[in-house]
Amino acid sequence: MHRQVNTFDDEKALLRGLSTHDPLAIEMIYRQSFGPIQSFVIKNNGFSDDARDVFQEAMVILFENAQSESFELTCRIRTYLYSICRRLWLKKIEREKRFYTGSFDTLNEIVPVEDDLEMHEKKDADLQLMDEALGKIGEPCKSLLEAFYIQKKSMPEIAESFGYTNADNAKTQKYKCLMRLKKLFFSRYKNED
Repeated sequence: MHRQVNTFDDEKALLRGLSTHDPLAIEMIYRQSFGPIQSFVIKNNGFSDDARDVFQEAMVILFENAQSESFELTCRIRTYLYSICRRLWLKKIEREKRFYTGSFDTLNEIVPVEDDLEMHEKKDADLQLMDEALGKIGEPCKSLLEAFYIQKKSMPEIAESFGYTNADNAKTQKYKCLMRLKKLFFSRYKNED
């Protein structure tokens, strides 16, 4: 039988474990937190898969926060995750016009997570805009930027595979492509505001 985490130090240890991808910490957080979230989602016109989706999204938010030196958790991890999942699920059913029953399960404490969610949603929106800009940039820029930033190829490798005479020419072309991408991104970004 697994020991329940009750102390503040254990919560901090779980957060540290999460930030370093410790599978035991992640499993413990999952085991302690998922049940109430699944119940809440199912009682409010969702399914187990929906619960898993919102839980994964909440874990990403918690993971990103755990990486930050300035993040300070002021409640239990399960309460924090529940609050994020509750907010995510309510926004989702509002978008999809599903019915909310108003049940809150056994967790009476709901913490304000608006700032964390808004920051996460803004980051998602920015990534989507960047993805759209990358889709519009055209070739060879798209492939060149992907080769450098995603595939982590060196400039000599890029020069060889793209047919540039040397690494400096490839670097110049990468810079021009990056400037084009920035221009496309920021023109869309300004339109979104």
